[in-house]
Formats: sequence, structure tokens, C-alpha cells
Amino acid sequence: MKIIIIGAGEVGYHIAKSLYQNNDIIVIDEDEDACLRIDELDVQVIRGNGANAAILGKILPNTDLLVAVTGLDEVNIVSCMASKLIMQSASNFKTMARVSNPDYIDSPVAKRTQLGIDVMVCPELSLASEVADILSIPEAIDTELFADGKVMMMEFVVKKDNEIVGKKVHQLDLPGGCIVSALFRESDLIIPRGDDVVRAGDHMVIMGRSKSMVEIPALFGEIGRKQSRIMIIGGGVVGFYLAKLLEHTRLKIKLIEREKERSEFIAEELPSILVLRGDGTDLNLLREEGIGDMDVVISVTDSDEKNLLCALLAKQLGAKKVIVRADHYDYVPLFEMVGVDRAASPREATVNEVLKLTMGTGIEALTTLEGEKVEIIEYTASSNSKIVGEPLKNVQFPRGAIVSMVVKGDETHVPRGDYVIHAGDHVLIFSLPSALHDVEKLFK
Repeated sequence: MKIIIIGAGEVGYHIAKSLYQNNDIIVIDEDEDACLRIDELDVQVIRGNGANAAILGKILPNTDLLVAVTGLDEVNIVSCMASKLIMQSASNFKTMARVSNPDYIDSPVAKRTQLGIDVMVCPELSLASEVADILSIPEAIDTELFADGKVMMMEFVVKKDNEIVGKKVHQLDLPGGCIVSALFRESDLIIPRGDDVVRAGDHMVIMGRSKSMVEIPALFGEIGRKQSRIMIIGGGVVGFYLAKLLEHTRLKIKLIEREKERSEFIAEELPSILVLRGDGTDLNLLREEGIGDMDVVISVTDSDEKNLLCALLAKQLGAKKVIVRADHYDYVPLFEMVGVDRAASPREATVNEVLKLTMGTGIEALTTLEGEKVEIIEYTASSNSKIVGEPLKNVQFPRGAIVSMVVKGDETHVPRGDYVIHAGDHVLIFSLPSALHDVEKLFK
């Protein structure tokens, strides 16, 4: 595919890095340093304004996808609108815009075809929704739903005092229809077999039918334990939207915001939330507000360094779980290495939506785990898919990918070698990034 990326910042760079090996990539940005950084990849770099119709007119012919991910919403929107007008005769041409202002979007991902934007993504809203989902299951550090909610994925950390430490995978008492899809052990990814032994500190990914997965958290924590006391540090887009999502739950929420006008706005908009004006790194304030008694502390300011400091302070003072925002994606594994329970990057949602657009028809969902170490992809098999009609053991499946679950109508299956996939089935693939291109070929 020929893909144009407007914006060579953190998001644009990682999109280009994910796609350049199998696609023809052109990147446009006005910043010289950003252009020099992205020029290290095998892509064409143009220094200029991505909303300039004259520049777009020269490079758009034969383009399949334009992705606008600068830090300015208006530039991204105008770039997509101008490109659609220039390419109006190309019916297969797609555009995607990243926006941060909730005035333009009221959900993490939306369509704005009337504006010339096929997909509009708000990374901040996506991150807030992700954190809200994690809070719904106290023991989990990540959760996702697939196949219209029929399949759930949960990721847990195995603590040293857990009774499953030392057990083999086949000895785990999992409910029917559930499977251990992966073990992340330090920097290694293990696709487990029955005789693999669970170790303390492992990150375990379990997938299964949603009705059965409700029993899984009991393996990783106190049965029935509830998270009731939440502190959010930072009242920006992420903090505000997260508080809004949690406002009508039974959680007791405190939100700390430094800016006077912003804190007053949040207090007025969300009257059931206790809003405190102050700095999240103020030790006296944190102690006074009982941060050590918090079940979860979530730091989502616009500074990665401040988020890390707030998280470490919260842990030191006794908070049970800390979750932080990390805009620089390379920080995610580093933050978790020094004691953060979950570091999440808002750019994940943007990159995943771009990958979905580049992977053709049939793809329903795509989720990244453990800092791009692995992807979970949901496909709807078609009659033309090479994976259809043959037992899985006969399919030339790429190394580094495995079929974890299949949803056939209302039934959920953990497939074995003799399982046959049919057209219309929802197929959940667990794949290394290096195998994605070959996985895609099986569903074309």
C-alpha cells in the first residue's frame, strides 16, 4: 500500500516504524528534528505543511491511505478533508485523523465521513476507556473484549504467594472454554504448552468465553475483593473523561488538578467527584488525602516524568495499585520495570486503528500487548480465506502466530489441530508483529 503520514512526532514515527517494511510510506512534517529522526527509516520524508493542498496534490495519486497525526486537531482534520476532495474519484482511498479535543468526538473511535474522515481517533478517550475497563476487574492489569463481547482477554501478574506458582499450565483449574494464551517472563514471550511451569512475576494472558472468564480473577487475588477508593492525578482530557466514566459507579473518587480554572470546571461538571486543587507530587497533600489507603492511584498528567514520580510516591506511601500514562512508548516497559503496575500509552489506539485499515477486509479488532511484543487480531473469515475448509493442522500457519479462539454463532471454541474454520466464523489470532503480514495473507 501507498500510505501518507502527516506528522512525524511520537505517534507518526511509530506508525511509520510499524508499516514501512511492507508498504510505500511518505511522511510530511514541518519540524526539522522530527524529519531527521524519521528519515532513519526507509521512508520518503517531506518537510512542509501536511494541510497544504499543493503538496498533497503532488503526492496523493495512487495513495491508499492518509493518516493525519500531528499535535494539532485542526491540521489533521483539514488534511483529511483536502485529501478527500483531491482524491474524490478514488473510491478506495481512506483517511484517518487523530484528534484530542472532545468537542470533535464523543467516543474513542468514530466515523466522520461527512467531513471526509473515514476514521477519527481520540487517543486520550481511548486511554481513559482502557483504564476504566481495567478498574472493573481489580486483579487484572489489562482487559479486552472481542467478538461482540463473547470473548474476553485478561492479563494478570502472578504474585510470589499465589498458589499457582510452580504449577504446570495443564494443572491450572481453568473454567471450560478458557485458555492460557501467553506468558510474558521478563523480556521473553512464551506461547505455553501444557508442561510449562508458572513462575512468580509472570504476566499471564488468559482468553475465553466471557461467561466463563468471570471465574478467572479468583486465581489471582482475594475472591470478591472490590476497589472502592480511587485517586486520579491530572484533570486533563484523560483524567476528566476517566472520572466521567466512573462518576456513576460505587467508587469513591478523588481527583487532583493543579490549574485553578480547570479544577473548578471539573468540580462543576462532575459534582459527585471530590476535586482537589494541588500538585500530585506534593507529599503533604498526598498524605492528607490518604493516598496510602487508595486501592488504585492513576496518574495521567501530560508529563511522563511527573506521572512516574507520582506513581512511585503513591507506591511508597502504600497505594495497592498504580497506573500511569506514558506518552513516550519506549517508557512503558521501563515504568513497569521500576514498580508501576500498568503503564499505558494513548498512542496504542491510533497505531492499532491504522493497522486495521492496512490489513484489508475482515479484520474486526486489533489489540497490542506488552509494548508491541504481541498482537491479538480478530478476523471474520470469508469464503475466500485460505484458512477456511481445512483442519488447522493442515494450514500453513506462520511461525509466531496461533489461533487462540473461534466464535461460531453463539458458540465459543478453543480449537485443536483437527478443528475446521468456516466462512463467517470470528477467529482470534495471537501473533508476533513479525508474523502479521503472513497472517493477513491467510484471510485474503
